[in-house]
Amino acid sequence: MNGVRRFLPLGLATLALAACASPQAQQQARQARAASAFLERQGSVGDPGRVAAADFAFARMAREEGNWTAFRAYAAPGALFDDDDDPSGWSSVLGQLQVLPDPAEPILWAPTRVWSSCDGRLAVSEGRSRRPNGVVGTYITIWELQPDNEYRWSYDTGTPDDPQPAPVPREDIPDDAIVVPGMTALQGSVADCPRAGESVPPPPQTTFGMGVRGVSEVSSDGTLRYTRLVAADRSREVIVEWLREGEWQEATRLRLPAPAAQ
Repeated sequence: MNGVRRFLPLGLATLALAACASPQAQQQARQARAASAFLERQGSVGDPGRVAAADFAFARMAREEGNWTAFRAYAAPGALFDDDDDPSGWSSVLGQLQVLPDPAEPILWAPTRVWSSCDGRLAVSEGRSRRPNGVVGTYITIWELQPDNEYRWSYDTGTPDDPQPAPVPREDIPDDAIVVPGMTALQGSVADCPRAGESVPPPPQTTFGMGVRGVSEVSSDGTLRYTRLVAADRSREVIVEWLREGEWQEATRLRLPAPAAQ
């Protein structure tokens, strides 16, 4: 499973946040409550905070109990990893995870942005992570709401920064900073919810280049889509689009280089 890409994670300074008791944090909390109330009035049930909470809990379990233990616990049925050895580019994860021992040192990560469909059934978290050897990068996780009303990941990928950022001196991190912070550390957004009687415009047609294979998934309410692409050289791309201000817009895009030759 040399294609498991999340494990290429973030510098501590980018994750650091001032203590939550500050006036600014209190103001952010009030704004978050007001935003939640507004979304409820608009008929949205998407909840980026719950998705972020699942990602934080996922990361905490990985840190405390082991990475593969956490991946098994939080995987949705049929969850997929990148797999450089699989001709399709992806492989089912659960069977392979059953025999993988947890690494001796934990991998750290935390979400920085979350996008949710209006109905909350499909969501995407994007964040930063860091390996024990200091390699940092960006990851994307796709989350699906399960019948038990809990979020589980269905696809996970990531790639290291190239070039790697300069290390941040420990003394530059404030004493009252919180590493891997709480909800006020990230940006959460919900796709547009159609008003009563309005139809949802379909997402734009996805065209694949020569030799590129792709799979798209659209949320059940038609307001969020992600597309996985893999080229002949096994380089990959993940594109997240959502309905915003009445039209489809790109939320984020992550490019992953081709795997190094063995």
